[in-house]
Amino acid sequence: MNAAIVTVGNELLAGDIENTNATWLSERLTERGVDVARIIVIPDDEAVVAETVREWGERFDAVVVTGGLGGTPDDVTMPAVAAGLDRELVVNAVAEADVQETLDRIFAENPDLDFELRAEWYASMPEGATPIPNPEGLAPGCVVENVYVLPGIPEEMEAVFDNVAGDFGGTVATRTLYSPEPEGALAAQLGEVADEFGVRVGSYPNRAADETRIKLTGDDEAVLDEAVAWLRESADLSLTGAGAEPVGEKAAEPDG
Repeated sequence: MNAAIVTVGNELLAGDIENTNATWLSERLTERGVDVARIIVIPDDEAVVAETVREWGERFDAVVVTGGLGGTPDDVTMPAVAAGLDRELVVNAVAEADVQETLDRIFAENPDLDFELRAEWYASMPEGATPIPNPEGLAPGCVVENVYVLPGIPEEMEAVFDNVAGDFGGTVATRTLYSPEPEGALAAQLGEVADEFGVRVGSYPNRAADETRIKLTGDDEAVLDEAVAWLRESADLSLTGAGAEPVGEKAAEPDG
């Protein structure tokens, strides 16, 4: 299974906030064996979001869109996804009931609030979509075809994703090792292991720790183990971890 992540927001492009959603999602998808094939940041522009969803929905097994849900003028993601998938934007009855219940609770707990919030602002989504509950906020997510739409607030996004995490899975696996050698000194061996075993190889120097992190990625666990063994036995390559202790396979780590 492969997936693409679409993060929506002018504030991301302007650097006003850090795009932690993309990192969090890519980590969770990778942990589940999904091949994260693309990550993009696009503006709160309905035409741009619609075009991206339309194109990527056809190219990838799943598209995860986050950001731009709610009732303010820059919240264009739901209508854009509807347009990209050639569907009408409608008020989903299930989502509307859930949102109204949340609104009733908010106003009961805060009787001094004197502004208007309408359930339909948050419960509108592409026709035929399945709502994804949002236990941390007002705007529910939804899934329609192979497109998953999540809120942009990190706490809400994470909670909504957890409700559909079981939809994602694949065979992609990784192995992470460390070497005291500088990245340039490893080029020949890393190129050889990539060619010999057909795995993807990444090398990431950490000058502060005086080591290089090596990440091998592939679809076959046995082949990955063979590639790791080959690197360990390479006469010109000593693979060690912190404290000069040998390190075997480690859990996947963000590439930073």
